[in-house]
Amino acid sequence: MWQPSATIETLRARAKFISAIRQFFAERQVLEVETPSLSQATVTDIHLQSFATELDAAVSSNNDSCELFLQTSPEFAMKRLLAAGSGAIYQLCKAFRNEQQGRHHNPEFTMLEWYRPGFDDKDLMTEIDQLMQCLLDTEPADKISYQQAFIETIAIDPLTASVEELKQLIAKREMLADWLVKETNKDTLLQFMFSQMIEPNIGQNRPCFVYHFPATQAALARLEPTDKRVARRFELYYRSMELANGFDELTDVSEQRQRFAKDNELRRENGLPEKIIDERFLAALEAGLPQCSGVAVGVDRLLMLKLGKQQISDVISFDLHRC
Repeated sequence: MWQPSATIETLRARAKFISAIRQFFAERQVLEVETPSLSQATVTDIHLQSFATELDAAVSSNNDSCELFLQTSPEFAMKRLLAAGSGAIYQLCKAFRNEQQGRHHNPEFTMLEWYRPGFDDKDLMTEIDQLMQCLLDTEPADKISYQQAFIETIAIDPLTASVEELKQLIAKREMLADWLVKETNKDTLLQFMFSQMIEPNIGQNRPCFVYHFPATQAALARLEPTDKRVARRFELYYRSMELANGFDELTDVSEQRQRFAKDNELRRENGLPEKIIDERFLAALEAGLPQCSGVAVGVDRLLMLKLGKQQISDVISFDLHRC
């Protein structure tokens, strides 16, 4: 198949959509930046799988070959710019995740990521809501905490429930597959329950922010000062799609290093290869990342909603099968 997976009419609409995003940030004087797609280190998160390649020794400046990774997001490099004094920045770029292709996911996709020094997570949710209203003409978004979403939807408290209590609820709903019976990681069970039981019930009529994820799922977010059981991390959902993942960013280099080490410990326990820790990113945190909030948004999914398309392949020029 040589033909594109999206129609030319859709690609014209896509170009107009991308232009509207750039106009949104130009009006707010947020600087557009570009960072490399290839990096000598990658994320340690057990749930993110990166693509790896190798720099040939013959083209290396020191005649040594080395492993390079395609970015799963531009987060580390953009935070290095923030630490260097860039101020508010955004980027429209390709990101890569070595995960199964599906209706909402192509291994190569377009990401919008931006950072706002001086913003907390609530300020950034307000700005994302404004972008959604600008691009998709949505009503103002709802907001609900992760804990309250579980309690209201399936009557269980995710912060206090045990692994066995979570399995009992999954079994009661006849969703207990073999791999879930053997699962001992609480966060894996919570993520399954969120995707299968919570996500289909939120954000159907208007976008919905879910905030205060468990501290064990903090990733690069700082913990909530008044309740260390949760992190200042949020996600945005609309019409059964996860659209955004945002943080009130962790600036403590010691805590970040400990989280990377914990990720690699989990990787070893699950038979996955450990990942090289990005020391350049940690050095930027050491130098001083300004207090800021940041978010990553899936542009292709936004465009699917804008145009009423059912498949991500309908809004990109060539999907995985045609690239």
